[in-house]
Amino acid sequence: MTDALARNVFKALDNFKIELPSWGFADTGTRFGKFFQAAAASTVEDKFHDAGLVNKLTGCCPTVAVHVLWDFKPGQNPKEVAKLARKHGVRVGSINPNVFQDQVYKFGSFCSPNPKARQEALKHALDCVKIGKETGSDLLSMWLADGTNYPGQDSILRRKHDLEKALQKIHAAMPKSMTMLVEYKPFEPAFYHTDIADWGMAAAFARAAGKRAKVLVDTGHHLPGCNIEHIVAFLLDEGLLGGFHFNDRKYADDDLTLGSIDPYAVFRIFDQIAQYQFETGKRPAIAYMVDQSHNLKPKLEAMVQTVDEAQKLFAKSHLVDRKSLAMAQKQMDIVGAERILRDAYETDVRGLLAEWRLTHDLPVDPVAELRSSGLIAKLGKDRAAARKARGEVQAASYA
Repeated sequence: MTDALARNVFKALDNFKIELPSWGFADTGTRFGKFFQAAAASTVEDKFHDAGLVNKLTGCCPTVAVHVLWDFKPGQNPKEVAKLARKHGVRVGSINPNVFQDQVYKFGSFCSPNPKARQEALKHALDCVKIGKETGSDLLSMWLADGTNYPGQDSILRRKHDLEKALQKIHAAMPKSMTMLVEYKPFEPAFYHTDIADWGMAAAFARAAGKRAKVLVDTGHHLPGCNIEHIVAFLLDEGLLGGFHFNDRKYADDDLTLGSIDPYAVFRIFDQIAQYQFETGKRPAIAYMVDQSHNLKPKLEAMVQTVDEAQKLFAKSHLVDRKSLAMAQKQMDIVGAERILRDAYETDVRGLLAEWRLTHDLPVDPVAELRSSGLIAKLGKDRAAARKARGEVQAASYA
């Protein structure tokens, strides 16, 4: 590896930032039950503490995505939450409205046939914009559970029109510094149709909303066999790629640790972004975010593991010899072009990443550093005592 190539990777890593989800540090579960961990975050300050620790270990996670109904108490000044984040060395990142858990949203939110539900969802989203202004956030991340379970249940066309109108009103209320991210999902919790089912629908809704609306690609929200890097390249060229929710999956939206199932797929996504930069000379503004549910893995370990893996795969994508690849493509040398990609992917970048970390006074192996620190066990004892003092009950934990 040449010094010039190493410098290119170092520069890319310097600019690579990943947002952590507040909910990724709290107790979670499945549809069938919640699985408790002693060290799980119970308060928003716990969440910011854990996010701050991940940032200290990895050097690339300065912001934390917040879920409004989970991280802000009724009547609380949002600036207090922002101050708590800064106390732990991070900032409030994307604002995530919650228009799915309350009973009024039983048949949907912005798309519901119930006008009360549509009004409630719009009011909540507009309140989220205000919270974003108060906390200094520049991202509003929109994921909806809206959809239907049976043919004929509702008018799909009417639902589309109502959602377009709502997104336009929300976009109009946003400050000029804010971007709306429109997420999509092919199914779940609705199993007949989902109102924003794929990237094309998300792009159409983003265009209808306004110029500061873009598409959010959740790597787990695709049907089996979907070519995600193709979607990424297309959205980049259209100027519509706003960000990612990183996770991995074996079947559907499994929320597994990034790269745990198919790391080559993640590399190919990063490769298309690097290729776009090479071909256009532009570095697109992309919000890289984690969205995972660590039901069994210790939450802090899983989060650091995800960031570590993302840094490795991102670094590999910047090892691709772009000029040689362009030549192979021009010559229609399919095997040669693929070998150039594989050479970069199969390169062991742990030593290179260790050098970058040393220049930033970071642990060479952040996962090993965390595992050897004994911190998770200590947090478990301290947080169990704090929950007991607050009169909170948590089921017995075996982790």
